[in-house]
Amino acid sequence: MFGKLIHLGFDALLISAFLAGIKRSTGLTLALARVPNKDMRQLLRSYLEMGEYTFDFAVVIFGVRHHRPL
Repeated sequence: MFGKLIHLGFDALLISAFLAGIKRSTGLTLALARVPNKDMRQLLRSYLEMGEYTFDFAVVIFGVRHHRPL
């Protein structure tokens, strides 16, 4: 049960990072203003911000490893 929860959380994080990559490369983003529930809108905003943080972290990590010889 706990392993499945971690797996689902990791999948959600990957999807959020994927959406952040789309936002960075194309400028497309979800229309959060169309979400009627204020709490759900804030939850989605936080979810997408976590994806942007993850995307930025991955860019930094892979950029540093690319420039340093192993």
